[in-house]
Amino acid sequence: MNVIEVKNLCKTFKVKKKEKGLKGSFRSLWHPKYQKIEAVKNIEFTVEKGEMIAFIGPNGAGKSTTIKMLTGILYPDKGDISILGLDPRKARKKLAYEIGTVFGQKEQLWTHLTPYDNFKFFGAIYDIPEEAVERKIQELSTLFELEEFINTPVRNLSLGQRIRCEIVASLIHDPKILFLDEPTIGLDPVVKENIRALIKRMNKEYKTTIFLTSHDTSDIEKLCKRVVIINHGELVLDDSMENLKYHYLNKKIVEAKMKEKVNLEDEDGITILKDKGYNLKIEVDTSKKSVADALKLLNPDNIIDINISNIPLENIITEIYKKEEDK
Repeated sequence: MNVIEVKNLCKTFKVKKKEKGLKGSFRSLWHPKYQKIEAVKNIEFTVEKGEMIAFIGPNGAGKSTTIKMLTGILYPDKGDISILGLDPRKARKKLAYEIGTVFGQKEQLWTHLTPYDNFKFFGAIYDIPEEAVERKIQELSTLFELEEFINTPVRNLSLGQRIRCEIVASLIHDPKILFLDEPTIGLDPVVKENIRALIKRMNKEYKTTIFLTSHDTSDIEKLCKRVVIINHGELVLDDSMENLKYHYLNKKIVEAKMKEKVNLEDEDGITILKDKGYNLKIEVDTSKKSVADALKLLNPDNIIDINISNIPLENIITEIYKKEEDK
């Protein structure tokens, strides 16, 4: 069953153009000029119940605009949206009880209140019985390690502490869909792992659908099995993580420690990334040359230690962006 259905979604913003200099500023006051920016252009996709999907793209690609339309914050100029069978434009209040949102760059907490008071406040908004709210606060504060600062005003918290509280606030009402826009920004590795563990647990136990936007490729790789890429407002790729790695860059990274120096040069299928005498790092394009052939060039008898790994996900995504820019 699809919990998200998007068809022919479009959003255009009208932006005022400012001319250079003081005279230009005055002219803009009396005779303003505007330009239209197409933030989202006819995108279509569906998301099934319980999926964990990464919705990614470079800055300005239209990711946040799309999420805001899916959650009812912005209205599309054209197209149809169905979230859990509801149209966000017509049933935003009803939809709010079924979804959770975290915008890493935006605050939803009252900064003069403590996290605990904020959580109680959100529980009241969602009409959750007081005992149930207390249990949920206890569960989430333990998992996210909030005990030390749960009674400290939000304005006095660090960025990492605040974002942890933002995520907990979005989970108070057990949403069916969780929209995460840069949720782990500024967090240390340990806290990130705690957040990922909770997201995985929610997805497995409660079939919570996760719609993730992040520039942290570790979040994407560890959480999501499907990737949707948007660029310049257009959908450029919708594929599984497995196919993304296999089909778009058939490359391996070979790092070797040598007994003796090797005189190796770039050739078709092999790119030297690092050459420090006895330590080599090369990239092998397996569509042109096998890893076995690359190792023959190094001379297996001359290798002390070797590590062969897949190319990082961020390199794959960057390569896809470049291909789209070159079109």
